[in-house]
Amino acid sequence: MNASAVVIGASGRIGAATEAALIDEGAYGRVYGFARSRSGVDHLDILDEHSIAAAALRVAAGPAPSLVIVATGYRASAEASVADLDRDRMAEGFAVNAIGPALVAKHFLPLLEKSGTPVFAMLSARDASLTDNRLGGAYGYRASKAALNMLAKTLAIESTRSGQRAAIVAIDPGTGPDPERTALQLLDAIEGLGIRDSGKFLSWDGTEIAP
Repeated sequence: MNASAVVIGASGRIGAATEAALIDEGAYGRVYGFARSRSGVDHLDILDEHSIAAAALRVAAGPAPSLVIVATGYRASAEASVADLDRDRMAEGFAVNAIGPALVAKHFLPLLEKSGTPVFAMLSARDASLTDNRLGGAYGYRASKAALNMLAKTLAIESTRSGQRAAIVAIDPGTGPDPERTALQLLDAIEGLGIRDSGKFLSWDGTEIAP
């Protein structure tokens, strides 16, 4: 049986389009779509580790995933200046954009297919690039997505040291108005990934973004 694919955050614009594209392509034995807004066995709240663990237990029944995409994200109103910072809003941003995906990695990375080069991709944003930040603002969003990029790098190092041949990446899906096109571009970029790409921060077209 073919490996499975997992989309976490499957009720968002990009997540839903990605799940639909994966099902339409028919390349996977099973496509799992999890989201906070879904009920029953398809429920996964990125802020609740128990629900993450329950979803992982379901996927563990097989077939093993060769692709996991974390398509969750949170962007509050962009702070124009430091005076606009709000503690609770920033904390929620870090919880959704960094802590949640880290916990997903904790429970899903051990499930990845042992053969080939499985992919664990987390949606980031070009706004997280220190080099590309010329406008300032959006403090919480930039910082939380930069934290996500560091998590991808650190997870990749541990994965390599443990002998796992996974490609673990943070990837900017782009900002186009068409989620279906965005999903297809994202999957095209993921399809070409190899172990050499693990730990990278990538653009939707597969090129590396400067940290």
